[in-house]
Parts: sequence; C-alpha cells; structure tokens
Amino acid sequence: MAETQLQQRGQQWLETFLKFADFPATVTAEVRETFAEKSCWLTIDHTALQPNQLEALLGSKGAVLDSIQYLASSILNIGQGEQMAYTIELNGYREKRHQELLEIAENAAAEVRETGREYEIKSLSSAERRQVHSILQGSEDIETFSRGQEPDRRLVVKLVGAGSNED
Repeated sequence: MAETQLQQRGQQWLETFLKFADFPATVTAEVRETFAEKSCWLTIDHTALQPNQLEALLGSKGAVLDSIQYLASSILNIGQGEQMAYTIELNGYREKRHQELLEIAENAAAEVRETGREYEIKSLSSAERRQVHSILQGSEDIETFSRGQEPDRRLVVKLVGAGSNED
C-alpha cells in the first residue's frame, strides 16, 4: 500500500475512533522520519476539544495516548505486507516528550562516559524505550538494551563491551 493510502487509512481510522469515543476532531496525517524510524504521524486537531477532553485523551503521563497509538498501529497493520509505525500527536505532547527523551538519552550517555558504569532509565513505555534506543544507536561508544519484565522493564545504557547484556 502506498504511503498516501496508509496516511488516509490512519486518518480515517483515528477520526472514526475519536467520533465513537465522543471526541469528534479532525486529524491530519503526514509521514515523518524520526531518527532511524519512519512513522505516519496522525495529529489530532485539539482546537475543537475542551480542556477536560484533552486531559482524558492524554491520560497520566500520556498513557491513554500511548494506548490509542498502540491500538492504531496494531489494527492498521493487520494484513499489511509492509508495517508502518503510527504516532498519535495531541497538542504538541509527542514533540515535547521527544525533546525530553532526547535530553534523557544525552544525559544518560554523558553519565556513562564519565563514570564508566551502566545507567538504567526507568518509567519509559516500550515506544519510548525504542526511541531512546534509536537516539543512541549512532554512538559508537554506547550501547543500549532492555532489562526486566513489564511493568518494571528498564532501558540500560552502557559503554560498548562493558559487562553482559540482558534482554
């Protein structure tokens, strides 16, 4: 399926989902390249939503938005040969969170370089862990892996070749 068709399909799905959830809003779609990952960004027009609706769609620490995003990616990729990642944006939340994750990744890498010890990042969703992995994958001296089981899964940042990896 062509990118424009995937965008339209995602846009229609999310608008229908929002309508059924009693949050009628328009959605725009665009394909973006973020680090090593191409994603179809589905941006909800927040201007027609009330503050309490925005809060309900975001949830605590973006948990509801993450769940909608997971649902969208799962449903929209059923039966598709080529998988497309879908990112749901609302009121700039993903952009702001992306900048926070960039800062978290850079600080973790700096700490590891300075101390030589591995550094664990807690309280990230699986999508956020994947983003931090992507952010740091270009560093020749740093490697990352995940440790533990949900809901206590953590991202570990360490110097290349220092210690053993868990998955």
